[in-house]
Amino acid sequence: MNATPSSTTLTFTTEQRLDDGVLERRFTLNEVPGILWTPPGAASAPVPLLLLGHPGGQDRMYPRLAGRARRAAADGFASATIEGPGTGDRPRDADADRARADLRAARAAGEPVTDDIVDRLVLPLVDQAVPEWRSALDTLLAQPGIRGPVGYSGGVIAVGVRLAVVEPRIVAAGLFAGSFVPRATLDEARRVTVPLHVLLQWDDEGNDRQAALDLFDAFGSAEKTLQANLGGHTGVPAFAAADAARFFARHLR
Repeated sequence: MNATPSSTTLTFTTEQRLDDGVLERRFTLNEVPGILWTPPGAASAPVPLLLLGHPGGQDRMYPRLAGRARRAAADGFASATIEGPGTGDRPRDADADRARADLRAARAAGEPVTDDIVDRLVLPLVDQAVPEWRSALDTLLAQPGIRGPVGYSGGVIAVGVRLAVVEPRIVAAGLFAGSFVPRATLDEARRVTVPLHVLLQWDDEGNDRQAALDLFDAFGSAEKTLQANLGGHTGVPAFAAADAARFFARHLR
Protein backbone atom coordinates (compact mmCIF):
# COMPACT_ATOMS: atom_id res chain seq x y z
CA MET A 1 0.00 0.00 0.00
CA ASN A 2 1.24 3.48 -0.83
CA ALA A 3 2.65 5.71 1.88
CA THR A 4 1.62 9.28 2.46
CA PRO A 5 3.62 11.61 0.17
CA SER A 6 6.39 13.39 2.09
CA SER A 7 5.74 16.95 0.84
CA THR A 8 2.46 18.77 0.34
CA THR A 9 1.55 22.33 -0.54
CA LEU A 10 -1.93 23.62 0.26
CA THR A 11 -3.06 26.88 -1.34
CA PHE A 12 -6.46 28.44 -0.65
CA THR A 13 -7.86 29.90 -3.87
CA THR A 14 -11.33 31.24 -2.99
CA GLU A 15 -13.31 31.97 0.17
CA GLN A 16 -16.98 32.66 0.84
CA ARG A 17 -19.28 32.75 3.84
CA LEU A 18 -22.49 30.78 3.21
CA ASP A 19 -25.83 32.08 4.43
CA ASP A 20 -25.75 29.86 7.51
CA GLY A 21 -22.34 31.18 8.53
CA VAL A 22 -20.33 28.23 7.24
CA LEU A 23 -16.97 29.29 5.80
CA GLU A 24 -16.29 27.60 2.45
CA ARG A 25 -12.75 27.71 1.08
CA ARG A 26 -11.56 26.09 -2.12
CA PHE A 27 -7.96 24.95 -2.23
CA THR A 28 -5.41 23.03 -4.23
CA LEU A 29 -3.18 20.42 -2.63
CA ASN A 30 -0.26 19.55 -4.88
CA GLU A 31 -2.56 20.49 -7.81
CA VAL A 32 -5.45 18.37 -6.49
CA PRO A 33 -8.57 20.59 -6.08
CA GLY A 34 -10.53 20.44 -2.86
CA ILE A 35 -13.02 22.28 -0.66
CA LEU A 36 -12.95 22.90 3.09
CA TRP A 37 -16.01 23.90 5.09
CA THR A 38 -15.76 25.09 8.72
CA PRO A 39 -18.62 25.98 11.04
CA PRO A 40 -18.97 29.38 12.74
CA GLY A 41 -16.84 29.64 15.86
CA ALA A 42 -14.28 27.01 14.81
CA ALA A 43 -11.44 29.51 15.11
CA SER A 44 -12.00 29.86 18.86
CA ALA A 45 -13.07 26.26 19.56
CA PRO A 46 -11.40 23.71 17.23
CA VAL A 47 -13.70 21.05 15.82
CA PRO A 48 -13.47 17.46 14.52
CA LEU A 49 -13.09 16.81 10.79
CA LEU A 50 -15.27 14.78 8.44
CA LEU A 51 -13.81 13.71 5.07
CA LEU A 52 -16.47 13.69 2.34
CA GLY A 53 -15.83 11.01 -0.26
CA HIS A 54 -17.55 11.07 -3.65
CA PRO A 55 -17.27 9.26 -7.00
CA GLY A 56 -15.62 12.17 -8.82
CA GLY A 57 -16.58 15.40 -10.50
CA GLN A 58 -16.36 17.74 -7.54
CA ASP A 59 -18.15 20.62 -9.27
CA ARG A 60 -20.89 18.33 -10.59
CA MET A 61 -21.32 16.90 -7.09
CA TYR A 62 -21.12 20.31 -5.40
CA PRO A 63 -24.82 20.71 -4.41
CA ARG A 64 -24.82 17.35 -2.63
CA LEU A 65 -21.39 17.91 -1.10
CA ALA A 66 -22.34 21.35 0.17
CA GLY A 67 -25.52 19.94 1.67
CA ARG A 68 -23.55 17.26 3.50
CA ALA A 69 -21.04 19.89 4.64
CA ARG A 70 -23.77 22.16 6.01
CA ARG A 71 -25.24 19.27 7.98
CA ALA A 72 -21.79 18.46 9.35
CA ALA A 73 -21.27 22.09 10.34
CA ALA A 74 -24.65 22.14 12.12
CA ASP A 75 -23.41 19.15 14.14
CA GLY A 76 -20.18 20.98 14.98
CA PHE A 77 -17.77 19.45 12.47
CA ALA A 78 -15.51 20.81 9.75
CA SER A 79 -15.63 18.85 6.50
CA ALA A 80 -13.48 18.57 3.41
CA THR A 81 -13.40 16.88 0.04
CA ILE A 82 -10.85 16.47 -2.75
CA GLU A 83 -11.25 15.69 -6.44
CA GLY A 84 -10.66 12.08 -7.38
CA PRO A 85 -7.96 10.93 -9.79
CA GLY A 86 -8.96 11.23 -13.45
CA THR A 87 -12.16 13.19 -12.74
CA GLY A 88 -13.20 16.84 -12.94
CA ASP A 89 -10.37 18.88 -14.44
CA ARG A 90 -7.70 16.36 -13.45
CA PRO A 91 -5.84 14.50 -16.23
CA ARG A 92 -7.68 11.50 -17.61
CA ASP A 93 -6.28 8.00 -17.14
CA ALA A 94 -6.32 6.01 -20.38
CA ASP A 95 -6.34 2.63 -18.61
CA ALA A 96 -9.27 3.65 -16.42
CA ASP A 97 -11.15 4.95 -19.46
CA ARG A 98 -10.64 1.61 -21.23
CA ALA A 99 -11.87 -0.29 -18.16
CA ARG A 100 -14.91 2.00 -17.95
CA ALA A 101 -15.66 1.39 -21.63
CA ASP A 102 -15.39 -2.38 -21.10
CA LEU A 103 -17.78 -2.09 -18.16
CA ARG A 104 -20.33 -0.17 -20.22
CA ALA A 105 -20.03 -2.68 -23.06
CA ALA A 106 -20.57 -5.65 -20.74
CA ARG A 107 -23.65 -4.09 -19.18
CA ALA A 108 -25.08 -3.06 -22.57
CA ALA A 109 -24.69 -6.65 -23.75
CA GLY A 110 -26.32 -8.02 -20.61
CA GLU A 111 -23.10 -9.76 -19.63
CA PRO A 112 -21.60 -9.95 -16.13
CA VAL A 113 -18.97 -7.39 -15.16
CA THR A 114 -15.87 -9.52 -14.66
CA ASP A 115 -13.39 -9.30 -11.80
CA ASP A 116 -10.75 -8.19 -14.31
CA ILE A 117 -12.81 -5.15 -15.33
CA VAL A 118 -13.55 -4.22 -11.72
CA ASP A 119 -9.90 -4.58 -10.72
CA ARG A 120 -8.67 -2.46 -13.63
CA LEU A 121 -11.22 0.23 -12.89
CA VAL A 122 -11.09 0.41 -9.09
CA LEU A 123 -7.73 -0.76 -7.73
CA PRO A 124 -5.53 1.87 -9.49
CA LEU A 125 -7.99 4.52 -8.28
CA VAL A 126 -7.61 3.32 -4.69
CA ASP A 127 -3.82 3.20 -4.96
CA GLN A 128 -3.71 6.84 -6.09
CA ALA A 129 -6.60 8.34 -4.13
CA VAL A 130 -5.73 7.05 -0.67
CA PRO A 131 -2.29 8.71 -0.43
CA GLU A 132 -3.89 11.93 -1.68
CA TRP A 133 -6.54 11.76 1.05
CA ARG A 134 -3.84 11.13 3.65
CA SER A 135 -1.83 14.11 2.42
CA ALA A 136 -4.96 16.24 2.62
CA LEU A 137 -5.56 15.00 6.15
CA ASP A 138 -2.00 15.90 7.20
CA THR A 139 -2.47 19.43 5.97
CA LEU A 140 -6.06 20.03 7.05
CA LEU A 141 -5.43 18.94 10.64
CA ALA A 142 -2.73 21.60 10.79
CA GLN A 143 -5.24 24.36 9.94
CA PRO A 144 -6.49 26.66 12.71
CA GLY A 145 -9.85 25.59 14.08
CA ILE A 146 -9.56 21.90 13.10
CA ARG A 147 -8.53 18.97 15.26
CA GLY A 148 -9.27 15.28 15.52
CA PRO A 149 -10.96 12.93 15.70
CA VAL A 150 -11.60 12.30 12.00
CA GLY A 151 -14.40 10.48 10.19
CA TYR A 152 -14.76 9.39 6.57
CA SER A 153 -18.15 9.58 4.85
CA GLY A 154 -19.24 8.45 1.39
CA GLY A 155 -17.69 6.57 -1.53
CA VAL A 156 -15.97 5.19 -3.53
CA ILE A 157 -16.39 2.37 -1.00
CA ALA A 158 -13.07 0.68 -1.86
CA VAL A 159 -11.30 3.97 -1.12
CA GLY A 160 -13.08 4.23 2.24
CA VAL A 161 -12.14 0.66 3.12
CA ARG A 162 -8.46 1.25 2.36
CA LEU A 163 -8.45 4.49 4.34
CA ALA A 164 -10.07 2.79 7.32
CA VAL A 165 -7.32 0.16 7.24
CA VAL A 166 -4.24 2.37 6.81
CA GLU A 167 -5.20 5.69 8.45
CA PRO A 168 -5.22 5.51 12.29
CA ARG A 169 -6.62 9.04 12.62
CA ILE A 170 -9.96 7.89 11.18
CA VAL A 171 -12.08 6.69 14.10
CA ALA A 172 -15.39 6.04 12.30
CA ALA A 173 -16.57 5.58 8.72
CA GLY A 174 -19.90 5.96 6.99
CA LEU A 175 -19.68 4.13 3.66
CA PHE A 176 -21.98 4.23 0.63
CA ALA A 177 -22.22 0.83 -1.05
CA GLY A 178 -22.76 2.27 -4.50
CA SER A 179 -19.70 1.18 -6.45
CA PHE A 180 -18.04 -2.03 -7.58
CA VAL A 181 -16.03 -4.02 -5.03
CA PRO A 182 -12.79 -5.76 -6.03
CA ARG A 183 -12.10 -9.08 -4.33
CA ALA A 184 -8.97 -7.54 -2.82
CA THR A 185 -11.21 -5.06 -1.01
CA LEU A 186 -13.05 -7.95 0.65
CA ASP A 187 -9.73 -9.12 2.06
CA GLU A 188 -8.91 -5.62 3.31
CA ALA A 189 -12.34 -5.33 4.94
CA ARG A 190 -11.43 -8.02 7.46
CA ARG A 191 -8.79 -5.63 8.83
CA VAL A 192 -11.24 -2.77 9.36
CA THR A 193 -12.00 -2.32 13.07
CA VAL A 194 -13.47 1.20 13.37
CA PRO A 195 -17.23 1.66 13.88
CA LEU A 196 -19.09 1.54 10.57
CA HIS A 197 -22.40 2.78 9.19
CA VAL A 198 -22.97 1.34 5.69
CA LEU A 199 -25.72 2.64 3.41
CA LEU A 200 -27.05 0.35 0.66
CA GLN A 201 -29.68 1.26 -1.91
CA TRP A 202 -31.37 -2.10 -2.50
CA ASP A 203 -32.28 -1.44 -6.14
CA ASP A 204 -29.10 0.41 -7.14
CA GLU A 205 -28.75 -0.27 -10.86
CA GLY A 206 -24.99 0.30 -10.82
CA ASN A 207 -24.16 -1.77 -7.76
CA ASP A 208 -23.72 -5.50 -7.18
CA ARG A 209 -26.00 -6.01 -4.17
CA GLN A 210 -24.53 -9.37 -3.22
CA ALA A 211 -20.99 -7.98 -3.35
CA ALA A 212 -22.06 -5.18 -1.03
CA LEU A 213 -23.59 -7.68 1.40
CA ASP A 214 -20.48 -9.86 1.25
CA LEU A 215 -18.34 -6.80 1.97
CA PHE A 216 -20.44 -5.86 4.99
CA ASP A 217 -20.16 -9.40 6.30
CA ALA A 218 -16.38 -9.29 5.88
CA PHE A 219 -15.81 -6.15 7.93
CA GLY A 220 -13.95 -6.89 11.16
CA SER A 221 -15.54 -4.06 13.13
CA ALA A 222 -17.25 -4.91 16.40
CA GLU A 223 -19.75 -2.13 15.71
CA LYS A 224 -21.18 -2.13 12.20
CA THR A 225 -24.62 -1.16 10.96
CA LEU A 226 -26.12 -1.81 7.53
CA GLN A 227 -28.96 0.48 6.49
CA ALA A 228 -30.66 -0.85 3.36
CA ASN A 229 -33.41 1.18 1.69
CA LEU A 230 -35.54 0.46 -1.35
CA GLY A 231 -34.72 2.57 -4.38
CA GLY A 232 -32.01 3.30 -6.92
CA HIS A 233 -28.63 4.96 -6.63
CA THR A 234 -29.96 8.50 -6.26
CA GLY A 235 -33.06 7.54 -4.26
CA VAL A 236 -31.51 7.78 -0.79
CA PRO A 237 -34.26 8.83 1.63
CA ALA A 238 -33.78 12.03 3.64
CA PHE A 239 -33.90 10.19 6.96
CA ALA A 240 -30.84 8.15 5.95
CA ALA A 241 -28.72 11.32 6.10
CA ALA A 242 -30.05 12.05 9.58
CA ASP A 243 -29.18 8.51 10.70
CA ALA A 244 -25.63 8.88 9.35
CA ALA A 245 -25.30 12.24 11.10
CA ARG A 246 -26.27 10.68 14.43
CA PHE A 247 -23.65 7.98 13.86
CA PHE A 248 -20.89 10.56 13.42
CA ALA A 249 -22.17 12.62 16.35
CA ARG A 250 -21.66 9.58 18.59
CA HIS A 251 -18.12 8.94 17.44
CA LEU A 252 -16.60 12.35 16.68
CA ARG A 253 -17.76 14.40 19.62
